[in-house]
Amino acid sequence: MSERRKTGPRRIVCLTEETTETLYLLGEQDRIVGISGFTVRPPQARREKPRVSAFTSAKIERIVALKPDLVLGFSDLQAGIAADLIRAGLEVHVFNQRGVEEILESIAMLGRMIGAHARTRALIGRLRRSIREARRAAARLPCRPRVYFEEWDDPLICGIRWVGELIEIAGAENCFADLSVRSAARERIIADPSEVVRRAPDVLIASWCGKKFNPARVRERPGWQSIPALRHDRLFEVKSSEILQPGPAALTDGLSRLRRIIADSARDMMEQAARNP
Repeated sequence: MSERRKTGPRRIVCLTEETTETLYLLGEQDRIVGISGFTVRPPQARREKPRVSAFTSAKIERIVALKPDLVLGFSDLQAGIAADLIRAGLEVHVFNQRGVEEILESIAMLGRMIGAHARTRALIGRLRRSIREARRAAARLPCRPRVYFEEWDDPLICGIRWVGELIEIAGAENCFADLSVRSAARERIIADPSEVVRRAPDVLIASWCGKKFNPARVRERPGWQSIPALRHDRLFEVKSSEILQPGPAALTDGLSRLRRIIADSARDMMEQAARNP
């Protein structure tokens, strides 16, 4: 049977961006009948598909009216939406991927759901090749910078597990690897901001979950002026749409951006060391 003959669900609502992006990458965007209002990837999705949800809220009646045969969500934060949709008689699948391998498996699972086996294997193959190339390039770096990734600024929240793993893949050390493994944002709160000072990151990367990064506010934090990242002006931003959605974006544009930041920072650190032996 040709893969192009439609199998599996034909009317899909995606409550988060990563499943929308994946379906577009697989050439299966015609199955999508509703998307999240936070979707920015790919750009045409916002023009082509009705927006029926935020992240923790959704237009239940509107989703039901679309008559989807599958609704896709992400994480326990959408449990309430999922429950409402299930009570309305809809079929719902909520992914819960938190690491790089889990992201790849969620893509594989979605591909199996819609019967796009060959194209899904090809997509995963491209993503794995990108990760392998990042690891090879990282092995050639002159040093491994210590990176603090900030997902939110008030309270301070460090990056989730897939972000920490991508930092390591790109050739750096994740300063808060002990917290990154925790799934919930509330479990990744850095209660004492001076703990960042103690861990002395060489690089600070921020992605304030949709809010524009403000380096000046970081520089005003008491006691932070001694942090190497601030002393040497290594403060960077990665867009949340590139790094904070657990799908293809994080493994492509997100990883690429981390690689550039970390490689440039490693070279800068070596130059600094040469100037100040």
